[in-house]
Formats: sequence, structure tokens, C-alpha cells
Amino acid sequence: MGKGMPLLKTTAINTDDFLNTLDQWLPLFSVVFIALLLYVMFRMLAVMPKTKPQEIRASKRSGVTWDEIAGVEGTKDELREVVDFLSDPKRFKNLGAKVPKGILLHGPPGTGKTMLAKAVAHESGANFFSQSASSFVEMFAGLGAARIRRLFKEARENSPAILFIDELDAVGMTRGSDVSGERDQTLNQLLVEMDGFEASENIVVMAASNLLEKLDPALLRPGRFDRQVFVPPPDLRGREEILAVHTRDKPLSQDTDLHRVAQHTSGLTGADLANLCNEAAIQAGRHKRAFISQSDFDNAFERVVAGLQSRKVITDHEKRVVAWHEAGHALVSELLPTVDKVQKVSIVPRGKALGYTLNLPEEDRYLKSRHELIDYMKVLLAGRVAEQIAFGRVTTGASDDLAKVTTIARSMVYEYGMGTSIRSHQVPANDWNVSEMMRQRRDEEVSEIAEEAYRGAHRLLRDNRDLLDEIARKLLDDEGIDQAEIAALMARHEVTVAVAGPFPDPDESRSPDPVGNGAAAGIANARDDEDERTARGSEPPPPGRA
Repeated sequence: MGKGMPLLKTTAINTDDFLNTLDQWLPLFSVVFIALLLYVMFRMLAVMPKTKPQEIRASKRSGVTWDEIAGVEGTKDELREVVDFLSDPKRFKNLGAKVPKGILLHGPPGTGKTMLAKAVAHESGANFFSQSASSFVEMFAGLGAARIRRLFKEARENSPAILFIDELDAVGMTRGSDVSGERDQTLNQLLVEMDGFEASENIVVMAASNLLEKLDPALLRPGRFDRQVFVPPPDLRGREEILAVHTRDKPLSQDTDLHRVAQHTSGLTGADLANLCNEAAIQAGRHKRAFISQSDFDNAFERVVAGLQSRKVITDHEKRVVAWHEAGHALVSELLPTVDKVQKVSIVPRGKALGYTLNLPEEDRYLKSRHELIDYMKVLLAGRVAEQIAFGRVTTGASDDLAKVTTIARSMVYEYGMGTSIRSHQVPANDWNVSEMMRQRRDEEVSEIAEEAYRGAHRLLRDNRDLLDEIARKLLDDEGIDQAEIAALMARHEVTVAVAGPFPDPDESRSPDPVGNGAAAGIANARDDEDERTARGSEPPPPGRA
């Protein structure tokens, strides 16, 4: 056979050059990659929030004094003992008494817990170290515990001292709820440090928290936070004292009555009252007056409670709906003797509201009966009922009122035992040991209470329809009315309001009702409501009913 072309052609590839090239460049690539990775890491660390412990030392000649704190006299009396412990410890040691290691101030925000701690430090002449508990917890494990150790070390070196930890619940909540474990580690270190120092070191740990019930039980046992002092919102006398403190350096006009302001600010804390005084001064300055008048305080109160006056433009129909809605609130408030009376009604938008009715209590009250709670629910539902009566339909404007009614009705059944059949025990909403039948009965009673209030509000407004319309029309004309104008309109229509009497004397009123809420009266009211429904066939049904 002759020579032909080969079927396959093989070519030898030399891989030595490729491997040599890779060996030469691989170290350089590795260095560049590591450098880039380090650059990215440092950039990420640079933008992370950095918190450092803030140290505050109180001078023995300056700081917050007892005279600058008002409205919490009972709490001040409790803390004066701590001042005595720190300023004269031998007096107590000779008697075998031990200085409390920790004092926990708890209560609503703005009641003056931080100022009280500063006053204790100043009055006792102790150094004051203040730290927010949130600054102990960071991304990296161990930083919080290290900061706790450093803080206690500084306190030991500067005794007598007070360590104040604000917002303790940031690290003091029940252990096991933190996924990372950093907060638990910080809390453990705090517990160790509080166990580690002796009474002879003359150091007291003070802390503030708004959530006492969520703190770890180990923090609250004797030997750690021995004393738990409740700091409540001020009462009438306390509010007047706080207003006097915050108006010391403010020129007041002759018509300014701080007692009247205190009466109208029930429920406000010391921080709220300080803000109110500042807003009143701003109001006077805005109008270029040399003195702060009573009207400045009234306007400031509206701004604090109802919000800033809005520039919303609403249609004429919406304005009419708002007028009848607010007139309903105001009229039912005046017709019911157990409800706080109306101070002012306005259809000028403020904040998120298109109108508002300002009810102010005449005195501080801490207990409410079933009858009083239902009357308050009638006031809340009166706006929606007025819309139904005047226009034959309801709007979304009553959503906030309905939410409050639902909360009150649930509390009456779940917590207060004020239902029609559930009167001797609580049935909490989060208790899953309750039977399905009990849950169903509980929900039915909530609906019954809300509908009872709805029917009562409808009856009051239907019987006083002419007065309701006149109040609403005056609101449309003037955009606002006060209590005196409402009283004049009621006198013109010859409408009188019964005076709420005190609770009956137990020696004079012996009722077989075991809960004291008037079971017989409740049955009579239920019969009256049934007769009312039968007689009024044309009344629109309450919300949620066909």
C-alpha cells in the first residue's frame, strides 16, 4: 500500500509555561484580594455606631437640689434616707444597719427619676456616674461586660459615689430572650459586680426603668436592688408645685392662675408640665407680649394635647360631618354627670384630627365604677351616633373612638370582672387555659357592653336632637365653642343635668350584690334597654349589626 495522510494528528502541549505563569501571579492576586477584604472590613467598622461610656460627676457645690424637684414629696422622703446613708454612714453602722446596695426608681416616663438620682448625689456630696444601659450592649460580645467592670472600678476609686443606670430594662430584661447572648452576659456581669462590693465602700447603685414587670427577678432580690421606689405622675398639688418651679424665672400676668392650669392638666408628668410652661412662653413671645397670660397656657395646652394646628383644607360636607361629630361628643359629655366636662370644642384640624373635644377633669380620680366606664364609652360613641342621626350614615372619622371603646370594654370583662356574668374572676386575653365556651362568652360580653353604651348615646342624642343641631350649627359658624357657650345653649333649651352623687355609705346601702356594682340595677337597666328597643322600632342598629 502507498503512503497516505495520517488519520489523527497529535500535538504535544507544554503545560510548564502555564503553571510557571500561575505561580508567578498567584501571590500577587492573593495580596490584592486580602487587601481589598481588609479595606471593606475597615469601611464597615468605620460606619458602625460607636458608643462610649459617658461619665458625669456631680460637684459638691452644684447640681440638682431638692428645691428643684417638686410634686414627688413621698419619693423624696424615701430617698432622703439614702442621703443620710452616704453622708453619715457611721450612724447606721453603729446600729448594725446595712446601707442598701441598689435603689430602683420605676414609673412612667417623664416623672423625674433621673433628676431624683442627681439630687441624691448632690445632697449627699457623692460623685455621680451616669450611664445609659443601652450603651452597654453592642455588636461584639464582651464589650458590655467590660464596660460594667470599668464603671464599677471608677466608682470604687471615687467613693462615696452613686452609679446611676438609666433605662435599666435595656440590659435587665429576663435572661434567655436575647439571641446573641451579649445582653445576658452584660446582665450577669452587673449582678456579679453588685454582689462584689461591700457596704463599707460607700457606693450605691441607682437605676431607672419604665418596665419593672419585665426585669429579671435576680435583679430585684435583696442584696441587689433592695429598694424599689415608685415615682408616680404628680397629683393636683404636685402639678401646681411643678408649675411654680418652672415659672420662677418667667414673668406671669395678673390673670394667670397656676391652680387652674394644674386642675386642667390631670395625667401630665413633670416633663409634660415643663414643656407646657415653655410652650406658653413661646406663645407669649410670638405675640410680642411682655408677660405670659392665662390664654397662653390654654393655647399651649391645646398644642401639647391635640397637636399643632393643621393647614388641611377639607370640603364643606366634611366640615359639616365633623361639626355634628364633635357636637355629639360635647352634648353627651354635658348630659352625663359622671363624665369630665367640656372645656372647648373645635372643628379646626389639629395634628391628625379634623376636630376635637377637650374634656378636663375637675379633680384627680383613681377609681371608676362600671357605670362611669359605660358613661365614658357613651361619650366616645356619641360622635359616630351623631353622624348616624344627622346624615343617616357613618364615616371613618370615629376609628380612634371605636378603638378606645373596644379597649375599655375588653378591660371591663378581661380584667375588672364587670361583665354581666363574669364578675368573680379575671379571664386574660393571653390565657390559653380558658375553654372555648368561656372565650366565646367573654367576647359576647364585650360586644354587649359596647352596644349598651351605643344605645345609651343614641337615646341621649335622639331626645335632645334640637340642641345637638344648634351646637353643630354654632360650630360651623364660629369653628369653636367653650363650656360657657354650651351651658347657655342648654339653658335656652331648658336642659338640666343631674348631679353625680357620692358612692353610697356601706352602712346605709346593704346590697346582696357580691361585687358591689349593682346587679339588680344592671338587670333593671337591661329591661329598660329592652323596652327602649321595642318602643323605638326605627332606631338604626349599632355598629356591626345588620
